[in-house]
Amino acid sequence: MHPATAAEAEVAADLAAVRPELGARYSAELPGARAAVLTRLWRALTHEPLPWVTGRDRGRDGLTLRLADGRRLHGPHPDPYATSPYVTAVRLDEVAHDGPAPLMADLAVPHGAAFAAELGHSVASLALSRAGQPPRSEEWPAHGWQWEQRVVDGHPYHPNCRSRPGFSVAEQLAYGPEHRPVVELGLMPVPVAECLVAGAWPEGMRDGGRLLIPVHPWQAAHVLKMPAAEGISAHPLMSLRTLAVPGGPHVKTALSARLTSSVRDISVRSIALSATLSAFAESLAARTDGLLHVTRTLGAATANSPDLAAVLRESPDAYAAPGEHVVPVAALAATGLPGSPGWLADFARLALTVGLRLLELGVALEAHGQNLLVVVSATGAPLRLVYRDLADVRVSPARLARHGVPVPELTGRVVTDDVTTLRRKLFGSLVAGALAGAAGSGEALRAALETAVQDLPRTPDLGALREEPLPVKALTLMRLSPGVSGDQWAELPNPLAWTRFEAGRP
Repeated sequence: MHPATAAEAEVAADLAAVRPELGARYSAELPGARAAVLTRLWRALTHEPLPWVTGRDRGRDGLTLRLADGRRLHGPHPDPYATSPYVTAVRLDEVAHDGPAPLMADLAVPHGAAFAAELGHSVASLALSRAGQPPRSEEWPAHGWQWEQRVVDGHPYHPNCRSRPGFSVAEQLAYGPEHRPVVELGLMPVPVAECLVAGAWPEGMRDGGRLLIPVHPWQAAHVLKMPAAEGISAHPLMSLRTLAVPGGPHVKTALSARLTSSVRDISVRSIALSATLSAFAESLAARTDGLLHVTRTLGAATANSPDLAAVLRESPDAYAAPGEHVVPVAALAATGLPGSPGWLADFARLALTVGLRLLELGVALEAHGQNLLVVVSATGAPLRLVYRDLADVRVSPARLARHGVPVPELTGRVVTDDVTTLRRKLFGSLVAGALAGAAGSGEALRAALETAVQDLPRTPDLGALREEPLPVKALTLMRLSPGVSGDQWAELPNPLAWTRFEAGRP
């Protein structure tokens, strides 16, 4: 059986056993899920530096990829910033494909079989996620975690947007934020002497000489393979491994599963640096004239293992005044606000003002739609930004010193003075990620950016943003390169590089 058909059939069989009432809706959602994942895959095939794509030819009726084995792959003109599923089929020589997994399997490229299986699971899990949705309410949520649970389709550009290998249907329903469960985090007791602790670990998570480390139930069952004492009821957020405790902090748990691209554990190094990074980021945010808040790391602990660790963070809701809402950028589509060109321009101006200011000072945020949140007024006007999760920022000692900013004691990949690395981190996440995802198309992104950059300080970083191709992580190339460590990059056409950006035209 074909990998895509196998994944879809497997989910259907499991669903019949655990939630039979969703079976018909799941089947009805499959065609749309295939198109959504195929659209993401087509973006990668048309723009990433894949070694087996030897040429790309634009024609009146679309784009043709020349493959190293002599075959041709034809599809519609690509818009690398589109979030709507506009690709319903592509043609490999004379064979039409409407599913991403069969296409990847038939391409027969190195490591393609494993990736095809992931794509099949992405389609099946996406259909499952869509099948379980209630009618959309026009009323805005009262809690931040409810905004996060409105993000049904996952990453707007990654073909593995909903791939959750290792999770059964029952586990997806029990732990996936889009299914709106309450998750019971376990508490694993570990002697203090065996732990690395940063910040202040709360007394309520101590038992004499032991720390009680929050553990995700999937992690306890599949990785630690030991039961954890009942502990904390919480609501899962977009990342699945981070959960909101009602009236309390956000708890980032170790979750050693491959979700989208990465294995979700918590490195010992990140625990060691967490308190230093948190204090540094808080002091740096003070230089943005109140336009940015960074959620503080309250405490972090690890039993000297990436598989047993947790980070306690301040809730972004702490930065909302009465009547305001804190909305993750990835959830903006649920508000209806990005549909206004004026709103998009205002939001882009706010985000670029903050991002470029920090970059000039020496810090590149990984400001994608999950890490970046916007505080909006009761009428929806963008007021301020909130940033969370400092593990993947980049810090330039040279830039900090040039501006008289004390250099924190940091080590490892967080520290770099390489201009390309710094710009890739910010531009790839904020512009080609968060802003593009909110805009939903190249034309809408172009219009918002053109207005937003007019009043920004003219710095070398802004010059690069205006004139050079936009960097973006080559997510599919990375999945097809299991022996290559670190990020790999692609370049997307820059909407600001032309006076008129005609997305999707030859």
